[in-house]
Amino acid sequence: MKLLLKLALLTGMIFSPWAFASEYTLAINNGRVIDPESGLDAIRHIGISGDEIVAVSSVPLSATQIIDATGLVVAPGFIDLHTHSPTKLGEYYQAFDGVTTSLELEAGFYPLMEYGSQFREGALINYGASAGYVSMRVYEKNGLKMAGVGSNPTPVGFKGWKTAIMYFLTDLETALSASLSEAADEEELATLRAMLIADLDAGALGIGLPLDYFSDAIQDAEMRMIFRVAAERDAPVFIHIRRGIDGDPAGLREVIGLAKEHGTPIHVCHITHNAISNLELFLAEIRQAREQGVDITTEVLPYNAGSTLISAAVFTRDWQTIFNITYEDVEWAATGERFNKKMWQDYQESYPEGLVIHHYLKEEWTRRAVAEPGVIIVSDLPPMETKEKKVPPHNGAFSKILGRYAREEQLLDLSTAIKKMTLLPAKRLEAYAPDFKRKGRIQEAMDADITIFNPATIADNATYQDPYQEATGITHVIVNGKAVISEGKLVAGSYPGKRLLSASGESGDQAAAD
Repeated sequence: MKLLLKLALLTGMIFSPWAFASEYTLAINNGRVIDPESGLDAIRHIGISGDEIVAVSSVPLSATQIIDATGLVVAPGFIDLHTHSPTKLGEYYQAFDGVTTSLELEAGFYPLMEYGSQFREGALINYGASAGYVSMRVYEKNGLKMAGVGSNPTPVGFKGWKTAIMYFLTDLETALSASLSEAADEEELATLRAMLIADLDAGALGIGLPLDYFSDAIQDAEMRMIFRVAAERDAPVFIHIRRGIDGDPAGLREVIGLAKEHGTPIHVCHITHNAISNLELFLAEIRQAREQGVDITTEVLPYNAGSTLISAAVFTRDWQTIFNITYEDVEWAATGERFNKKMWQDYQESYPEGLVIHHYLKEEWTRRAVAEPGVIIVSDLPPMETKEKKVPPHNGAFSKILGRYAREEQLLDLSTAIKKMTLLPAKRLEAYAPDFKRKGRIQEAMDADITIFNPATIADNATYQDPYQEATGITHVIVNGKAVISEGKLVAGSYPGKRLLSASGESGDQAAAD
């Protein structure tokens, strides 16, 4: 009998999902698998080999490791297009929010390959950045090189030391006046163009342009140069548009016009924070531009406040009219204190690099943008450096969408909510960065970036007063085929995250050591 059984196994006479156990390094069985591209929403069983999904089966699979996902949702790993926290602390909290790919695309980074320097010994999740145009501008105009999140910029040459001395003698805004308020001349434009091209060639995931912070400086000739370079490379521009008085659409119309003129792909960052009370018009004009052939997308973060430096350029303008708020609507992030006029003036002078949180949005605007078809979900996670430094509680953005807006309020069905944080961000990037053709989906031959969560319990927990709290309900997070969270706990020593680059660069583990 034993001999017959051996012969049957060798000749393929017995067929069973258990017969090919060695084919899979990891199996996820019995979960409700949601794939937003194919429309699959059913109990399925996922087989993973190495860093790739190799089977989506209707019968359970065996493997070296098995996850029983009974009662849980198995989704593509969440892709965050808009984060400012390439830190160990930042990736930790993003992993607990189900994020498998964390990208700095609004501000970008310069020099590109120095982004993610904290991950040289390993990253929990995938990471990447766009070419940081304003950092290039600060380097060209003021001689300051950004050393990374949490580090002071490094002065380079005469310009850099002049800026450093001016900062010591005056304030940040005065020291950076060249880059904040002066137009670029022809020689500087040529240099900036070359810098952009160099970082795009190195694999930047597009161009990051937080224009609003440099509104007085970046004029028409410079904008056209940026949009031409992007169009030549078919690289998307991730842009924080110029912001006027509450609801002014001029900034949106400017970038749509340039995109039409040059054929440039564009992504408008945090739509609610730009449109404010005029959200319906902004959404309508984006829909119209798309119908006219403009490659345009936008995003929303599910929070009703903004966060930036107290010295940001917007606060040198009539910010109370722009945001339709007063001093009492702004809090000091470190303590939660609300401002009055004297405190504001004192803190602007004494703590120019401090974060403020300005509450200027209404919940109805956020809900409307979340529900709009095609709008991508992001976190806009501020830099998380140490737990002693408070930041806005954006580290639960994706869990908030799934727990509050999908489950509790039923503003979105679960598949649509997942699509907005997986497939849509992948499709925004995949034409320019082919790695993303294998992300945001649960299908055979896709990357094994997978988030498993309990739809009945998933929730965000962070608050403005206590931001350093993990989201709950995320049970497993798989990055490139390896678990970084298992049974709701961090897996010690697991660092499968990779640097992601465009087709011009070379993504992968080796890039982390550059």
